[in-house]
Amino acid sequence: MKNLIYLLLLVISLPSFAERQFDIEIIIFKRNVNPDQTGESWPDQPAPLDYSGTVQLSGSPQLSNRGITMMPASQFQLNSQFQRLKDHAGFTPLAHFGWRQGDLSKAQAPTFHLVAGRDFSDQYLADGSSKAETAAQGAPAMTAPPSFELSEDAAQAAPAVQPNTPLYELEGKIQVYVNHYLFTNAQLDLRESGRREVVVGTEPLDDLSTARSDNVQFGQLQEVKKKIEVEEFLKTFRFDQQRQMRSGETHYLDHPLMGMVVQIRRLDS
Repeated sequence: MKNLIYLLLLVISLPSFAERQFDIEIIIFKRNVNPDQTGESWPDQPAPLDYSGTVQLSGSPQLSNRGITMMPASQFQLNSQFQRLKDHAGFTPLAHFGWRQGDLSKAQAPTFHLVAGRDFSDQYLADGSSKAETAAQGAPAMTAPPSFELSEDAAQAAPAVQPNTPLYELEGKIQVYVNHYLFTNAQLDLRESGRREVVVGTEPLDDLSTARSDNVQFGQLQEVKKKIEVEEFLKTFRFDQQRQMRSGETHYLDHPLMGMVVQIRRLDS
């Protein structure tokens, strides 16, 4: 009789040992505000994010073999939130995506590399400098028609033209994992076209008149001031947050220039 009771208890408890499954749905949006009017101090370029070990946000065999599948748009449950953001003049949705994964630890859960929005690589270099202004500053004055003839050695040594490295409006990485509780870790870069002041040299002011102290005579000293120009620049704004979450709740991660809506739904056994 005791053996039968133990067997029944084991059968009843089996679902609790089964791996939990979660549907994760995320919306990322930007605020339609001027960064200079937020009252925040922004660096021109934060340190680049490290994307080593990340995987693309797509249905790859590598993910499928680990039981991770992309969520089709037909299964989205945050469509009304996305539409409200789209209809609001103060926001622009940039991405809406989701996936399903199991009860994975931080070491097991994938870190997704995502990109969205427009590509600025036709206007800017990777360091944010304007291609047009860089070309104008670096173009030498020509006093004679240029020659396009290359020697055989030079032609062989000429490097192939490299394609532009994409500079997406939104780029970053996201990971959702379990460590007793659910955690979402997001590092995102928002790129915005703007302007910055650059010191390009100095220029002298009027000569200071000769002055004399008790021991030293000063003469012909010049006061200089910085020469500053304003140039086009692609600025990068970093979003870096980690949040503990409960399944079944909708969470909002805030930032002066962007935001993220996250909903993690535990699937019924």
